[in-house]
Amino acid sequence: MTRTLRRYTSVALNLEDPNCKTELQRVFGRSGLIHIEIGTGKATFLIVQAQAQPHVNFLGIERANKYYRCAVDRIGRWGLTNVRMILADAASFLSEFVPDDCVDCFHIYFPDPWPKRRHHKRRFLCTTNIKQLLRCLKTGGTIRIATDYDDYFQQVGKLINDEKDRLEEIKFIPAACAQPGELTGTNYERKYLKDKRRILTLAVRKK
Repeated sequence: MTRTLRRYTSVALNLEDPNCKTELQRVFGRSGLIHIEIGTGKATFLIVQAQAQPHVNFLGIERANKYYRCAVDRIGRWGLTNVRMILADAASFLSEFVPDDCVDCFHIYFPDPWPKRRHHKRRFLCTTNIKQLLRCLKTGGTIRIATDYDDYFQQVGKLINDEKDRLEEIKFIPAACAQPGELTGTNYERKYLKDKRRILTLAVRKK
C-alpha cells in the first residue's frame, strides 16, 4: 500500500511569501548560516546534514514535483525545523528571490548533465548561473559541486577558471551524511558508486 505524502506547511515554502524577496532568514524565523541545495531529489543529503548542523538554515530547491513532495514529507516526518523546501526552477528562483551576499554555501550534487551536445545549453552550471551564485554568496561563502560526468566537470572547471579573480579552489570535505568511501552521501552517489562510476568533486570559495 502506498503511503500518502503529507505537505508540511512548516517545511514547504510558498513563493508568495514576501519574506522570500526580502530576507531568507525570516523564512526560518531565526538568524544563522544559510545553505542552499540545488536539486534535492528525495532530500537524503538535507535530512542528515540538517541534523548534523542544527545551527545552519537549509533551503532545498527541487523542480520535479514528485521529488519535492517526497522531500517535504520526509523532512516533516523527521521534525526538522532548520530545513525549508521550494518547488521551483533554480535559476529563476535565484535571480528573482535570493538577495545579494546572503548565502554561505551552495550544494550542487549530480545536476542533470544533459549529455547530448545540443542539450548542453540546458545545464544548470553555465556562465550566467555561476555569476548568479557569486552574486548570492557572501564573501568567504562556498560552492560544492559533484558529478559523475567528466565532460560536465571539465566545463565547470573552465567556468570556475573564468572567475578566478573572485573564486579560489578549496578542499572538498566529505559531507556529514557521507558513509565510508562517499563524498556527498546522496542517493545518486550511492547508485553511481555501485555502478563503478568515478565521482568528481570541486569546492570553491568566494574571495
